[in-house]
Amino acid sequence: MRSLRSLPSREAGFVEPMECLAVTKLPDGPEWVYEIKLDGYRALAINANGKLSLYSRRRKSFSHQFRLVFDALRDLPENTVVDGEIVALDDTGHVNFNLLQHSRSQASRICYFVFDLLIYQNRDLTQLSLIERRELLKSVLKFQSSRIHIAECFEATATAMLESTAEQGLEGVVAKRKESRYEAGKRSGAWSKYRLSSGQELVIGGYVPGPQGVDSIIVGYYNASDLVYVARVRAGFVPATRRQVFSKLQPLKVPTCPFANLPEAERGRWGPGLTAEDMKKCVWVRPETVARIAYLEWTEGDHLRHAQFDGLRGDKPARSVVKEHGAEA
Repeated sequence: MRSLRSLPSREAGFVEPMECLAVTKLPDGPEWVYEIKLDGYRALAINANGKLSLYSRRRKSFSHQFRLVFDALRDLPENTVVDGEIVALDDTGHVNFNLLQHSRSQASRICYFVFDLLIYQNRDLTQLSLIERRELLKSVLKFQSSRIHIAECFEATATAMLESTAEQGLEGVVAKRKESRYEAGKRSGAWSKYRLSSGQELVIGGYVPGPQGVDSIIVGYYNASDLVYVARVRAGFVPATRRQVFSKLQPLKVPTCPFANLPEAERGRWGPGLTAEDMKKCVWVRPETVARIAYLEWTEGDHLRHAQFDGLRGDKPARSVVKEHGAEA
C-alpha cells in the first residue's frame, strides 16, 4: 500500500459513478473478485469540509428521502467520498427493491452498503487499484450505526459464487478486476454484472389509461438510438402505484409513439404484441422514466412473458437502459 501523502490532492465532491457492464457469462479467474449484486439505488456519500451530502448517480439529493441513512453517515471522515448502494431489507434480511419504493413507511428497513472509497481526506484514490482502495476502505471507515455496512468482497471461482448466490435466492453477482482503477462515468467491463433473477430496468414510452390513472405501461429498451418495445405491463400495480405512475407520466405526454418497432402485425402467442388497433388506446410519453420490471422469460420474438411492475427507478437515466438477458434482438 502506497503512502497517502504520495497521492494527488483532490477536494471532496461529487464523482460520476463507475458503471457495470451487463454480461451473459460471469468472468472467471484469479484476477477477479466478486460482490453480491444489490438491488437498490446507487448513492455517493460526501463529507466536504464537514458538510455531509448523499447523492444519487444523477446527482439528485437523497438526504431527505433517506433521512435515517443520511443521519447515520455522520461518522464519514471529513473530506471523504464513498460509493455504495441504498437498499431495503425484508424480514429475512434479503434485499427487497419493492420496499425501497416506500421510503417513508419502510424507513427502518433501509440501509447503505459502502463498496468503494474514492477520496479520503482530500486525497484522490481513484487511480489506486480496487484491492488497494478496499484495504483502505476497511481500515479507515468505522461507522457506529448498524444502518451502514461495508459490502463484502469474495475471492472464489465464478461457479462457486454463482452457486452460493443462487442457493440464497439473491439477485446476482458483480465481478471486479482486482487491479481496476475507478473509471468515473465509464462502463469499460472492468466491473461486470450478472443477473440471476429475471428482471431488469426498462423505459416507459406510453401507457393505457385506467380508472386509477394507469391501467398498464408500455416499456422497452434502447438499441443504439432506437427505443425497442418489449411489453405492455399490467401486473404488479396497486391503486397507489397506479396513481403514482400516472402523476409521473402526465407531464410527459407526446402525440407520437416513441417506439421504433411499433405497430406490430399481431399480438403473438402470449399476447405481448401491440397492433395498430391496440395503439389507439395508448397515451404516448417522452421516454424519460425508468421502471424495474420482473418477468418469467424472454420470448423468441424479443418480448417479455408474464411481465410485472416492481417500481420506478428515478436514479437511472433512460438512455442507459439496454437489454441485459434473453433472446438476441
